[in-house]
Amino acid sequence: MLSSSYQAILLVDGYNIIGDWSDLKKSRDRHGLEAARYELVECLINYTASVAYRTKVVFDAHYQDTPRSSEVHTSFLSVHYTAFAETADTYIEKFCATFNRKKYQQESTRLIVATSDRAQQLTVVGYGAEWRSAQMLAREVEQEIIKTKTKTRKQTKKKPSGRFLFNALDPAAQRRLRQMQRGIQ
Repeated sequence: MLSSSYQAILLVDGYNIIGDWSDLKKSRDRHGLEAARYELVECLINYTASVAYRTKVVFDAHYQDTPRSSEVHTSFLSVHYTAFAETADTYIEKFCATFNRKKYQQESTRLIVATSDRAQQLTVVGYGAEWRSAQMLAREVEQEIIKTKTKTRKQTKKKPSGRFLFNALDPAAQRRLRQMQRGIQ
């Protein structure tokens, strides 16, 4: 069941994204599909945790005679490998079709599919899902990285001086602790 802390479910056509993002294409060409998959998953782990999406990255079985499998990486992200002869498109379409009949709709959960496959786009939108091209997703991920870095920089600047927890407290709490230390209630 979907937790109410998730704003949306994001389905990602993994190989489609790898084939579209230039840095992942380079990684695939230099180091193989495994390295590109790893980089995509690492990138999406940070992004989906930041935007509170529940993400399913779907990879085709890629002509390997293996059963369907999945790996949970975080509470926000899981990776799904399709069964032999099943495509990521088929997996995503089935998920979209059953999504409308499940409880997710009653919770007003958004369903977003990330792929640059035009036929897939039309199909998932027909099921009521939102669509993101690979480049749109790349821009959203990049914007979130910038936002997180800016937020981190601001928090770093606000850090109190000194190495003690006491210095991080507001002045009223510091006064109260000093009074308690001296036995003054």
